[in-house]
Amino acid sequence: MSLPILSLKNVTISQEDKIILSNINLEVNRGEFIYVIGKTGSGKSSLMKTLYADLPLKQGEGQIVEFNLVGLKDNDIPFLRRKIGIVFQDFKLLPDRSIRENMLFVLKATGWTVKGDMDHKIDEVLDKVGMKSYADKMPHQISGGEQQRVAIARALLNDPDLILADEPTGNLDPQTSTEVLEVLRKINENGKTIIMATHDYALLMKYPAKTLKCEDATIFEVVQRTV
Repeated sequence: MSLPILSLKNVTISQEDKIILSNINLEVNRGEFIYVIGKTGSGKSSLMKTLYADLPLKQGEGQIVEFNLVGLKDNDIPFLRRKIGIVFQDFKLLPDRSIRENMLFVLKATGWTVKGDMDHKIDEVLDKVGMKSYADKMPHQISGGEQQRVAIARALLNDPDLILADEPTGNLDPQTSTEVLEVLRKINENGKTIIMATHDYALLMKYPAKTLKCEDATIFEVVQRTV
């Protein structure tokens, strides 16, 4: 039996000595799709930041994609993030570079050197999200939903074991949100583990999945009908 892709035991997450979440015990297995819900300020983003090592884990035990989050060294963080794809609410595309150049920037930053390999990988991931024909456009030339598709493609570049999506539909209208979630669900169906923080309960009702709720400084699983 394979190890969980994520395991947190008796974890407390703090920022500037303020406890955000405490007594977290959580396991995520490979291939799962999990929602994390909760009000603004309930700790969703702090949890995500802890998982991709933007916030250090100081209390409890944490393992993610075979990395120990406790005592993680700064020079190990880039290696951790190669195994985790991150999708943000605000896309974070470089505005002065084309879609292809945005992708090249990430590949070069993570050690790719062969142009043919890079071009092939970029075409592959853009094709998965239906954006291959947009590769030479600038970010401002495409819609918000299309930019988020590109951001998802970017998260797939290094074939990560896990995708963390932090409010990926937060800046999108309902129809576009549905389209983006369908892209993520398809990626999940192809074997990728996805943890998605969201406040969009309409999406949860349309695409039910295991749901964790941040509330009163803790995290617990909720059954779909009570969210």
